[in-house]
Amino acid sequence: MGVWIDSDLGVDDLFAILMVNDRHPIDGISLVFGCAEIDQVRHNAGGAALAFGLKAPLYVGAARGVLGHLETATRILGAAGMPTRGATLPWAAPADGNAVGALADWLAQRDGARILALGPLTNLAALALAHPHLLPRIAEVVWMGGARGAGNHTKAAEFNAFADPEALAILLARAVPLTMIDLDICRGVAVTEADVAALRAAPGPNAGLLADLLGGYLDIALTRGRASMALYDPVAAAAFLDPQLFVFEPLGITVDLGQSDARGQTRVDPEAKLPNIRVASQTDAEAVRQRLFETLGAA
Repeated sequence: MGVWIDSDLGVDDLFAILMVNDRHPIDGISLVFGCAEIDQVRHNAGGAALAFGLKAPLYVGAARGVLGHLETATRILGAAGMPTRGATLPWAAPADGNAVGALADWLAQRDGARILALGPLTNLAALALAHPHLLPRIAEVVWMGGARGAGNHTKAAEFNAFADPEALAILLARAVPLTMIDLDICRGVAVTEADVAALRAAPGPNAGLLADLLGGYLDIALTRGRASMALYDPVAAAAFLDPQLFVFEPLGITVDLGQSDARGQTRVDPEAKLPNIRVASQTDAEAVRQRLFETLGAA
């Protein structure tokens, strides 16, 4: 059975998609704002499909959050949402098609559906509001987002949660089965300059392109005086593909919907009567890295 990916198509999204594509048929990829504005995300998706021969249909989703706010990571990732040391994705016709409609059609034809979500959860929230009868068909949404500790986009919040906290709140309120791969677990899985060099020397036909993209991603950390850069979306892909590499805890999580500095913060609720989410608390970091670089080295 195929799976579905929801993505804002930045560098680490691309790596995660390649990991899944290597192991499972992908029935569809829905696109959402986040790493860049949605028009750029559409171009990134088209270029990725062309460069790597991705066969999954691409569908365009939300351009803004549930309440109409637009938040992107372009101040960190650049206008394309894909920092690089030179090589870029080829130009291709941008993705088209309606994400929520396509996702609804897909869910209507299967039970036990699995979704990997790599950006703000806006598309899935729109699905929940428009097609609530389809939610029982979802067995699991593995989401890269949230933080039990410090944030990365603000002091309190992780980017995907901050960009549309209302979307997360909608899914929690409707008991969608969420597995959260948060900043705390992702910060334990990192890449260094040695990884860029090893990838550049790999035999895959796209090794040079992927090494430049990985190097641009690493430069985010290097320009801040850090020698390594945490992986994010590939860690979620590893949890999606190989959950045995992780330890998960059922927790009660809330998300701050206010307009204070805490907006988008995900907190463990000590008074929760029942858990509403599953959170990864431990992983085999080297095994996750190995799976990523096996994929990238051959892509």
